[in-house]
Amino acid sequence: MAASGTLSTFRLPPLPTIREIIKLFRLQAAKQLSQNFLLDLKLTDKIVRKAGNLTNAYVYEVGPGPGGITRSILNANVAELLVVEKDSRFIPGLQMLSDAAPGKLRIVHGDVLTFKIERAFPGSLKRQWEDDPPNVHIIGNLPFNVSTPLIIKWLENVSCRGGPFVYGRTQMTLTFQKEVAERLTANTGSKQRSRLSVMAQYLCNVQHILTIPGQAFVPKPEVDVGVVHFTPLVQPRIEQPFKLVEKVVQNAFQFRRKYCYRGLGMLFPEVQRVESTGKLLELADVDPTLRPSQLSVSHFKSLCDVYRKMCDEDPHLFAYNFRELKQNKSKTQEKEDDKERDRL
Repeated sequence: MAASGTLSTFRLPPLPTIREIIKLFRLQAAKQLSQNFLLDLKLTDKIVRKAGNLTNAYVYEVGPGPGGITRSILNANVAELLVVEKDSRFIPGLQMLSDAAPGKLRIVHGDVLTFKIERAFPGSLKRQWEDDPPNVHIIGNLPFNVSTPLIIKWLENVSCRGGPFVYGRTQMTLTFQKEVAERLTANTGSKQRSRLSVMAQYLCNVQHILTIPGQAFVPKPEVDVGVVHFTPLVQPRIEQPFKLVEKVVQNAFQFRRKYCYRGLGMLFPEVQRVESTGKLLELADVDPTLRPSQLSVSHFKSLCDVYRKMCDEDPHLFAYNFRELKQNKSKTQEKEDDKERDRL
């Protein structure tokens, strides 16, 4: 592990280009894993610069692939870079980088969705939540198929100050499909306003800092790519458990073209739906004819606070999930249909 303290300026020695690495190890992007390689080191340098000053920082890179962003991070004079790569085909190329940067690069062959980072870096890096962010950063060119579940997982970690956020308000600089990046940063009333907008913005300062044309990637994706920077807030804009906020927001946006009372009504069992929905909206002082995209984080704060009180009064309410009931009814109907066919 690299020692903390003042580091001398570090630059990687001459190495094969990323394109040559891909050819050398016969690497091909796996379509089923939504892999797209970024070969232009000027662009990877730009992404890393947008992450902030990484001098003497400890960086966790997710999905390094053939190592384009990895090189740019190492050249940013970091103390240590930890990469987690699921695809074993990329390990030899990353090992070449590790050999060129002794003591700087740690490689873990594993899944970022399950990897435990809580003890990966020195405990001395930990900061109080109210302090400035720690000298720990997360950077990654995320495969499209894991980007949304991964950011939701990390947002939940932010809410409970676990995972990468045991060190404090760890900053993240991540790539997404441009449409997802726009959702994450969409303002109230925007066409792109969505569940992701609210879930990210109630916990973090979220900035769409860069758009990269799809043609810069190999293979070229059908969409452009957005780079998004997250800084956790000292004080979340909604102070309720993550799962409760997620449930309220998810229900509100499920009928995004209808008035908000339609989706929020699904928080309640059918027998009490009309009465309870009216009570929720009245106590939260939210206009029932607003569309979901017109609801601000402040609106959701009021809705979550009132819904929490209603759940405290009726402990069975939070467990109610109309989707599960709908799925169970469908399965029951399928079994009955199978029995009926068997009788015929």
